Amino acid sequence: MSRTAPDPSLVRGATVLITGAGHGMGALYARRAAREGAASLALWDRDTVAIEQLAAELSAQGVDARAYPVDISQQQQIASAAADTRADLGTPTLLVNNAGIVRGAMFWEHDPERDIEQTVRINSLGPMWLTREFLPDMMADASRPRRILNVASAAGTMPNPRMSVYAASKWALYGWSESLRLELERSGHRHLAVTTFCPSYISTGMFDGARGPLLTPVMTPERAVEKAWMAMLRGTPVVMTPWTVKSASMLRGVLPTRAWDLIADRIFHVYSSMDQFTGRRTPDRSDRPTEPGIGPS
Repeated sequence: MSRTAPDPSLVRGATVLITGAGHGMGALYARRAAREGAASLALWDRDTVAIEQLAAELSAQGVDARAYPVDISQQQQIASAAADTRADLGTPTLLVNNAGIVRGAMFWEHDPERDIEQTVRINSLGPMWLTREFLPDMMADASRPRRILNVASAAGTMPNPRMSVYAASKWALYGWSESLRLELERSGHRHLAVTTFCPSYISTGMFDGARGPLLTPVMTPERAVEKAWMAMLRGTPVVMTPWTVKSASMLRGVLPTRAWDLIADRIFHVYSSMDQFTGRRTPDRSDRPTEPGIGPS
């Protein structure tokens, strides 16, 4: 099968697992999968109420949608939810690692456990743990094409002030995702494609207050999901969007570091894009501006 054109038949009859499914992009992925004929949906999120409501909505459309309350920062919860998902729905055809958090602050303002460890657990380790749970079965069953979509970030391709830990977690996700893709290809498992999605800022609330750099408008979640979903169906290895993300990455690769710093700061205003960041406030911790744990939403 060609990986140059999206294959809509890949979704029909598929089992789709989405993390961070309760809100924003996660819910959009779920609705898109249902609209395109998925047979079953595993909706993972820490927000039990949100995924139960979404499961009811999609079940009314004839999809076998199940809600699995899980905190993907906890490996044991992932293992337990994976066992339940496997028993209920089988092995995912499409696995969407969408959940993520951000703490927008100088590195020295991060709490070691609450901010640093939690960010790495959710953004980096969670997708690895989850993928490891299902990967052997996804590799073994080549009866139909399978896909893994890892939602990384433009922050995983270049540094930026006030998001050092977030950037580190997304660099880790990017490196792991691309290495996994190569391992699968070189091992002959070409029915299973991995896509790494690296968008700039998206207007989901996760990055409230952040400003898009020059020529890099803040994307709508609908546009971001469209790009990521179509790339996943094509089996595209890496998507950097908008075009300025890829261009900036290429430019940084050929310029001396100080020259790039000057251009990024004075011309494109990349380094000041987080200066007014507020983020979404957590429901239970309104004193801490941050995104609420599970899923860009």
